[in-house]
Amino acid sequence: MISALFDKKRSTTGVTDWLAFFAPRYVVLAALTGFVLRIVLLCSPATSAQFSWTQWAAVFGLGLAYDVAFACCALVPAIMIYAFVADRKYDRPWAYIIDGLLVAFAIYVFFTHSIFHEYGSVVPTIAQCFIAWKLLSFNLRLFMPKLRRPWRHTVLYITALTYVFCNLLNATCEYFFWEEFGVRYNFIAVDYLIYTNEVIGNIFESYPVVPLFLALLVVAALILWLMLRPMLRKDIGIASLTSWSRGILLTTFLSTAGWALLGYGYRHWQTNNNFATGLSQNGGYDFIEAFRNSTLDYGQFYALLPESEVRAGIRTLCKQDEGGMRHIATSSGTTAQKKNIVLITIESLSADFLATYGGKDNITPNLDKLISESLVFDNLFATGNRTVRGLEAVTLCMPPSAGESIVKRPNCAGLFSTGSLLAQMGYSVNYIYGGESYFDNMGTFFGGNGYKVIDRHALSPGEVTFENIWGVCDEDAFALTLRTCDADAATGKPFFAHIMTVSNHRPFTFPDGRITIDGNPKSRAGAVKYTDYAIGRFLSEARRKPWFANTVFVILADHCASSAGKTSLPLEKYHIPALIYAPGFIAPQRVSTLCSQIDLMPTLFGLLDFSYDSHFYGQDILAADFSPRAFMATYQDLGYFKDNILTVLSPVRQVKQYMCTRNADGTYTQTLLPHTQQQLLREAQIYYQSVNLYAPYRP
Repeated sequence: MISALFDKKRSTTGVTDWLAFFAPRYVVLAALTGFVLRIVLLCSPATSAQFSWTQWAAVFGLGLAYDVAFACCALVPAIMIYAFVADRKYDRPWAYIIDGLLVAFAIYVFFTHSIFHEYGSVVPTIAQCFIAWKLLSFNLRLFMPKLRRPWRHTVLYITALTYVFCNLLNATCEYFFWEEFGVRYNFIAVDYLIYTNEVIGNIFESYPVVPLFLALLVVAALILWLMLRPMLRKDIGIASLTSWSRGILLTTFLSTAGWALLGYGYRHWQTNNNFATGLSQNGGYDFIEAFRNSTLDYGQFYALLPESEVRAGIRTLCKQDEGGMRHIATSSGTTAQKKNIVLITIESLSADFLATYGGKDNITPNLDKLISESLVFDNLFATGNRTVRGLEAVTLCMPPSAGESIVKRPNCAGLFSTGSLLAQMGYSVNYIYGGESYFDNMGTFFGGNGYKVIDRHALSPGEVTFENIWGVCDEDAFALTLRTCDADAATGKPFFAHIMTVSNHRPFTFPDGRITIDGNPKSRAGAVKYTDYAIGRFLSEARRKPWFANTVFVILADHCASSAGKTSLPLEKYHIPALIYAPGFIAPQRVSTLCSQIDLMPTLFGLLDFSYDSHFYGQDILAADFSPRAFMATYQDLGYFKDNILTVLSPVRQVKQYMCTRNADGTYTQTLLPHTQQQLLREAQIYYQSVNLYAPYRP
């Protein structure tokens, strides 16, 4: 095949429109692959069901329609590549315009602090290599016209090979996924992309990946040779403008119709036979839908208890009445202390960064000093390992859900939240973020749950001293916070300001001249020390404000810097610092009680003597009836830590329990228990089944 690209004698028999030749053959291949895959999955031991005639018809008839529809949609990238290999771009003046733009972009990437440098790591190098390659390759083709034909052939054949290979690879992955989970792709598959280090390591340990990939590549090349053999003796290129226009319109129509067919069918054709439903669907579309919806069907994948038992159990565990509500009242009958509240959630701050918890680099001097002046929770654990998990925990005060956080899901507004509760009590409620609030759906979530959302757009260009791809530096965000608190205090109303920091996030860039640190300052350690510096400066400036004496500061991490470990839920990777600072109001104290991120705000409300009707799962850590436990999760594994035993609920109704022994260095040794502790398992199931199937509460 490759030799045909450069053999002039074999290229004079005609010109063939590559897209018109390849596209229908690819759609046929996708349909055949889908048909064979369904046969294989039907024969799998994981498929344990009988089918009616209508279900058989849907498996193969509707399945064929779905496969063809998705294949048409999948051709869109090929259309774009096809358009860009046209020789028209070498005509004057377009060739020189394109070349000039490439040169300008190369100068920007190589000789300026480009946007790619804000990402750090290897991103700038990748960008430089890419633009260098594009500039070199375009100029070679521009000034050496003889290269254009073989270049075009190579690009189009590689594109075709990629399509065929990905088609086979997807079918193979779907087979292994079905063998393990008995379904098409769902959010677990999305999870595999998110946890690349852990998942890729596990895949390489579990399957012969390299031989499998090589075998698929050889098969793909053979199939491509059979598909395109008639083209090898011809010159392949771009159709005429009229044909090209018709092709664009036709492809657009087919793609739109295909996507509509997929969406309509998935919404309207369901059956009580999950195997029939799954076999009729298309794995590629399932993956995209799982990524968009960010949900994992708890009822389908996790071990369940009877609903009546769960509803009764959660009322007992959370001390709720029949309506799922718990009335919180101060026993002393004192008046509520409507102090101002400033909540700072710090990006990626593991407890072991602090000298208080064993850190040796002295990168958190302000926080370590603050701990000696605050109410500190030494044994508090984050609910997850993403920012949205931490935001969910302190806002909704509920255990994590399977799949994606509620913050990023549709219909996440109108919930019983920290913000809505404080708004009912007469507080001005603000969420302040130094980046773009549309990121991670934060604007929609907080705006729909009682908060006024204030992001970097509230700062004028002259007020921004430094910013990177994530937003303005923490100093600028805290300056915005001070200005907002001043304005709220002037109204005479108490205020609640929730600030989310960004500087302790890759690419770890921040203003120069703020800190000194050994080694590379643009590193995780440097970013931690800068954030610590910014918090110290913020509190120093806040102390000069008239509202400071009437304000409570709550400071905690959203999650740890890393969650990787020997087990899926290594406890030390969820241990975060958390403190409440209010000099003259809350006495310094170290609390060693095991607790969760979801308990911090209910504890604060207890300290403020608030009386309210609560639908929170979180509880007052300092209350006499508090039951020590913690929740933590990945997208799949849901953990419940109590009595030194970690119970982990996983898909395919798997349950594991570990005896956890804390080591001197703060890590934990987790030993798999041979026998299940039934009471702890029942409690974990009650909490997580309630959260995933019946919560959150909407007033």
